[in-house]
Amino acid sequence: MARKIGSHSDITGPRVRAAALKLFAAHGFAAVSMRQIAAEVGVQAGALYLYTPDKQSLLFDLLRDHMQEVLDAWSAEEKPEGPVQHLEAFSRFHIRFHLERPEQVFISYMELRNLEPDNFKTLENMRRQYEDALESILKQGQDEGVFDVDDTKLTTLALIAMLNGVTSWYKPDGRLSLARVEAIYSDMAGKAVRMPRWKERQRKLEAEQAAAAAE
Repeated sequence: MARKIGSHSDITGPRVRAAALKLFAAHGFAAVSMRQIAAEVGVQAGALYLYTPDKQSLLFDLLRDHMQEVLDAWSAEEKPEGPVQHLEAFSRFHIRFHLERPEQVFISYMELRNLEPDNFKTLENMRRQYEDALESILKQGQDEGVFDVDDTKLTTLALIAMLNGVTSWYKPDGRLSLARVEAIYSDMAGKAVRMPRWKERQRKLEAEQAAAAAE
């Protein structure tokens, strides 16, 4: 019996992961078998086990690699000074990065629940690092008096959820360009947390009154 094209000697880990990503995104983790992944790659099912012990490991590798790419890419981004500009940069980065990887984003949120407890904990810790990056921007804005946020953790989750929503409707050939979408969403994020002008005036007045009383 002839070997299938791309069998044992030709198969590679990246090809297996690419096939798994495609099938998990299209059909869901639970509905996809190792045999289907093997067929997508073009090998016998047994050959997959040379590169991954099981389907759970494949899912974990995909989600972990995606989150590491997010963290590395944000770390490499040039960070402007000032929390307002920093928040705009984060918003634009998040939209741009995630729109370029729709399948990874989809399974990162839809299939997280299918991870085993230890794997889930690892992914949660990585996601928390990313959330912490945004929350630190909000805290800086709070400290400098330019943001008005009741709860920075809750606001962080709300902003990320809003930014994630773009991946569910954006089309490259649609009415709005990517640059325009980035601009609109980053503006909405800024308006959601920015200190209202009346509060700025009130705080400035209170500070002036306190300084005068101390003289």
